[in-house]
Amino acid sequence: MHDKTLAELARDLNSGTYSSEELTRHYLERIASHDSQLNSYITAATDAALVRARAADEQRAAGEAGPLTGIPLAHKDIFCTDGLKTSCGSKMLDNFIAPYDATVVSRLNEAGMVTLGKTNMDEFAMGSSNETSFYGPVKNPWDTGTVPGGSSGGSAAAVAARLAPAATGTDTGGSIRQPAALCGVTGLKPTYGRVSRYGMIAFASSLDQAGPLTQTAEDAALLLNAMAGFDPRDSTSLDRAVPDYSAGLGADLTGLKIGLIKEHFDPGLDGGVADAVDAALAEYKKLGAEVVEISLPNTHLSVPAYYVVAPAECSSNLSRFDGVRFGYRCENPTDLADLYKRSRGEAFGPEVKRRIMVGTYALSAGYYDAYYIKAQQARRLIRDDFVRAFESVDVIMGPTAPSPAFKLGEKADDPITMYLSDIYTIAANLAGLPAMSVPAGFVNNLPVGLQIIGNYFDEARLLNVAHRYQEVTDWHQRIPSGFE
Repeated sequence: MHDKTLAELARDLNSGTYSSEELTRHYLERIASHDSQLNSYITAATDAALVRARAADEQRAAGEAGPLTGIPLAHKDIFCTDGLKTSCGSKMLDNFIAPYDATVVSRLNEAGMVTLGKTNMDEFAMGSSNETSFYGPVKNPWDTGTVPGGSSGGSAAAVAARLAPAATGTDTGGSIRQPAALCGVTGLKPTYGRVSRYGMIAFASSLDQAGPLTQTAEDAALLLNAMAGFDPRDSTSLDRAVPDYSAGLGADLTGLKIGLIKEHFDPGLDGGVADAVDAALAEYKKLGAEVVEISLPNTHLSVPAYYVVAPAECSSNLSRFDGVRFGYRCENPTDLADLYKRSRGEAFGPEVKRRIMVGTYALSAGYYDAYYIKAQQARRLIRDDFVRAFESVDVIMGPTAPSPAFKLGEKADDPITMYLSDIYTIAANLAGLPAMSVPAGFVNNLPVGLQIIGNYFDEARLLNVAHRYQEVTDWHQRIPSGFE
């Protein structure tokens, strides 16, 4: 059962091959027997999952099942889930039980899906390797001595190891796509505002976007159908009709114009990754697409602009965690100032503290114009590059990450090198564009991802372009040894 896609599981459930309860038990047993090798889950929702699975079976028996009814999935532990711990991978929220569901969670619940549990993540989504979690690092199922990527590394590792058929993630600077690439799964970041952020604990509000991690583009389309749509509770949600993302899968690619970002083929790109991207483009040419080189001249500004904007917004968003209302509180504070200082100092990890300090500095009097405003101006230049590029091409492609998964601890003491892990993904977040990563080969037995960037609200085309590639390749079907 665990080697099947969402689409295949739906067909099996509809035909009565097995029940949702049997399927859910199977995944819960796999989590219990295999996750000690990966640490991909923080919380397993065993009892609640079985209750929901039985309800889904009753719904199917009554003839009321939808395309996702009774299929299990996991949620990144950044989404509030009613009655379950929602920790954000932090000591600060280790005791926080969410009193409501995030919109993403409630919409997938309404679709009949069964929550298996909450996946591990970099603390408050700040990291590129899933090593900053209070609950310990997640390990890559392809090589447990390497990182799975971050911050949605738990979700990516769980899907890769078939400990969940799908999972939710969030992408602030590449945190769905980069771990998808390093773990050999499909990851989609929709257009900013396409999926509600309500109940998704904020890191950087103008950048964060929820999306699915799945085995295939077809599965990502199924999940996006349920996740997307306007939410009046989220001021950044866009009131725009949601198409059926599954309807256009299989459309002909003849005449598709693919823009290849020349700036991404720099000396920092691993040669094996470059070869894998070239091989993927060759497949697209066979499918009738045309590849042209394009330039995004301001893309070199992505990393410095991001690491001003994101920390500035995180310093504001995380000010609510003060030991007063909820979350961790230090013992025996002497006064209010001591309560604030020690609660935050004891509960936040080093990377979160680093970003809060950087962001607070960038927003402080005398530096706001020099740093934050300047970063926003650079952001507009990056966005304008994409707008011009999409006047002549339909999609943009390149590598998702500069290298395959690196060793655990290899970059832990070098924040700058770690930040460069997202060098190819950050620009899409700054511009608010939809982008995804699909498996495109292996280098030294570790997965490589191809990044595909689309124009605003063009997720349907993006998913079809990825789907057609997966019809002629089998990289997405590979399962790590030991997890078959």
